Order: sequence, then C-alpha cells, then structure tokens
Amino acid sequence: MTTAMIPPHPADTVDDLLVQAHDFLRQCHDETGTPGLTQRWRTVCVEINTTGTWRPTYEELAYAARVAWRNAGRCIGRARWSSLILRDRRHTTHLPGLRRELIGHLDEATNGGHVRSVLTVLAPATGSAPAPLRVMNSQLARYAAWPTDGGIIGDPANLTLTAMATDLGWPGPAYRSDFDLLPWIAATADGRLHLLPTDHRHIREVPIHHPAHAWIADLGLRWPAVPVISNMTLDFGGLRFPAPFSGTFMASEIATRNLADHHRYHQLPAIIAGLGLPERDRLRTDKALLTLHEAVLHSFETAGVSITDHHRESRSFARFVEHEEAAGRAVVGDWSWLNSYPMTPQDPSWSRYYDTSQTLPALSPDPYSLALTAGQPTPGHKPSPRQHAAVPPAAAATPNQIREDTCPHAPPHGPTG
Repeated sequence: MTTAMIPPHPADTVDDLLVQAHDFLRQCHDETGTPGLTQRWRTVCVEINTTGTWRPTYEELAYAARVAWRNAGRCIGRARWSSLILRDRRHTTHLPGLRRELIGHLDEATNGGHVRSVLTVLAPATGSAPAPLRVMNSQLARYAAWPTDGGIIGDPANLTLTAMATDLGWPGPAYRSDFDLLPWIAATADGRLHLLPTDHRHIREVPIHHPAHAWIADLGLRWPAVPVISNMTLDFGGLRFPAPFSGTFMASEIATRNLADHHRYHQLPAIIAGLGLPERDRLRTDKALLTLHEAVLHSFETAGVSITDHHRESRSFARFVEHEEAAGRAVVGDWSWLNSYPMTPQDPSWSRYYDTSQTLPALSPDPYSLALTAGQPTPGHKPSPRQHAAVPPAAAATPNQIREDTCPHAPPHGPTG
C-alpha cells in the first residue's frame, strides 16, 4: 500500500485537495474493504469543485483518527489503535460549545479512573483560513509558573502560557502554589485569543506518595490523571482538524521527566536527601529516580487510576510491530522516543530501528500553538497574547529545543465500558 507523506499545511489549491482526498479515500476503501469507492469519489469531486472542500463521513473520520494514531512514530502505546474512541464534534464552532466539549472529553477519557483513549475532532481549517477554534494549551491539565525573586513556583515549562493567561485577564489563585491549574486558552478564526475557565471538578489529580517512604507525601506532589494533548491536529485527505487526543500516562513520563527534570519540578535533590544517599554513591540519581517511579505507580494504582509502565509498553509495542508487519505495513517510529529512560536493552523495543517518515493520516501538534506558547514567535519579539495567534509560518516551523513527553499512550488493558 502506498503511503502519503504529511504536508506542512492542508491543501492550498483545489487540485491539491482533489489529489489528497482521492489518496485518502483509496487507502480507506482498500484497507477496510468498504465497497463503493467510485461512487464516493464522484460525490467528493462534486463537493470539492462546488464548495472548495469536502466533508468526510463519520466512518471515514473514525478510520483516519485511528490510523493517525497507528502512524504516530513517537508513541509506544499504539497496539490499541483500533480501540480509539472518536468524538465527532465538527459542529462546534463557538467558544461555549468548545468548553463543553473539552469537559466532555475529560469526563469520557477519565471514566472514573478506568482511563480510555479518546480523540475529539473539531471543525476543520478550510483553504488558507484557520479552523474556527483551536486550543493553545499543550494539555488540558497544566500547572501555572509563577516567577519570584527566589525562583519559579510551579511548572517552569508553562511560563509563557501563564503569562498569556494573566495578560488575558486570569488573576490566578489568591495563594499561589506549585500546582495551580491553568485556564484554557482558545484561538478563534480571527486570530484572537480567549480564556475558557477550567472547571476543576472535571480534572482528576493524583497525590503522589510511596508505600515505604511516608515522607514523600510531605513533598505535596501530585499530577493529573489523564494526559489530554489539546493542541493536536488530525491531518488527512487535504484537511486539517483540531483534535484533542488523550491516552494513559506511562509512569516514566511523570516520574523521570515532569517531576524530575531540572527545568521542570526538579524533585531529585529532595528525593536523594530523603533517602539519605551520600555523594559518593555513584548510582544515587538512579536510585532516586526509581523511588520516584515507584511512588507514581503506587499512587495511581491505589487511587484506582489507569497507568502503564515502560516494560509493559515495550512488550505491547513488539506485538504491535509483529501484527503490522504481518499485515504488510511498514512501522514508523522514532527510536529515541520509543526507548526513553528508563527503558533498557532487555526491552524488546530497544533492539531495532524503524521507518522515521511521517505518513498520512497523521496526528501532530498545531505549529501555531507551538510557536505562540514557545514565547518567541519572531526573533527578538515576544508578542502580547492580545495580538493575533496567526504566527508567521517560518516561526511556526521552528522546532522546540526542549523535548516534552506528549505521547498519549494506550490504557494498559484497553478501553473499558
């Protein structure tokens, strides 16, 4: 089967749109065995030539969403790609409706702790016009960063997003802490940014504690139960849809990155001190990371919230690779993401490389959101959030220098309910 490479933008011309739409429909019909490609293509041709765009059916949208997850080269949790729950919300074009759908996504994904993989599709971009609504937050549950003379209170990764929110009128809590949930920021098609107040009742958080080290609870750490990557886009058939996407956390993302990285919550010194590990212990960092990892796994499990681990996901990914290759499909993958710390050479995903190309359908972060929240959309210029969110394409294409784990992993036992 021929795979199409992802373009930097949705189709700009009718001819491009016709080509990309036909490629997608042929792939969809070939893989699913659905009859009627000729008639469906005639209908789509008329629609494109009449309106300049086309509207996929629910079945086509669901196929695109699931295959896009299957094609996500940085995600090790793709074995359950076919179980992805699709929420078709293309009718949502106003801010109050967007807030309702984001809350709905959280509720359906959290599922009382039995976390499910969910994708919500919003109204698409059309031609050169942006989508009616886009979410600027990288995730729906993110913690504010408060600069002080003594350093940053909260999550330093969100300095720019916090500044955007306060510039738009968010006062923040009266008493600031390390874990103040940020409001949502949405961009409308005119480029203006808008605050959408977060309803904390729909964001479940897990306090972090350890079965053998009671003092870890005294650190006051916690983390959201569900990673909803809210600035994602779904690209296929010449179309681009804003598409918040969520899965289940892998413990290492929280323990060894979010809570441990020196440019994030930097908790390793506190864990090392609590364990009483001396400087001469050359493995003290590893021991502290393992202890924090144990705490995260224990906390989620005792809270009744789904979480997975790197060993389980590596074995699952190996089975995914076998299934895909048996089906005659090349497996795309970024080795450095699939085997991030604390993966070991004993894990089956470690011992081979994968096709690094990005094929369509695809899920990827909105480049405008990335550039805007990075804080410097143009060299030497930090715009106010009251300016337009239409970041120049050259700036939008600039990659982030600091890696962030935003891969939505599958639930360890698949969706429930």
